Amino acid sequence: MYIVRVEHPVPDYEAWKAAFDGDPIGRERSGVRRYRVMRPVDDPAFVMVDLEFESEGEAMAAHAALLELWSRVTVMRDPRARTVEIVELHDY
Repeated sequence: MYIVRVEHPVPDYEAWKAAFDGDPIGRERSGVRRYRVMRPVDDPAFVMVDLEFESEGEAMAAHAALLELWSRVTVMRDPRARTVEIVELHDY
C-alpha cells in the first residue's frame, strides 16, 4: 500500500473543503482506494490528507497531478506532499 501524505495551512477550511470535495484530480479515477482528512486539534487552520493507493505508479502519478494542481489554486498555502510505502501495519 502506498500513501500520498499532503500537509498545508488553509486560510479558510470551508473554502478548502469545498475545493477538496470538488475532487479536481479525480481521486477514484486516479486509483485512490481510501482517503483521510485530518486537522490538528490545536490548529484547525492546518490540514493533513492521506490518499491510499495499491500501486506506487498510481501514487506517483497522483502526486504529480497534485503538484500541477497546486500551481493553479489559492485555497491553501505552502502545500507539501510526500509519497510513502506502508512497510508494516498492525491492528490491535
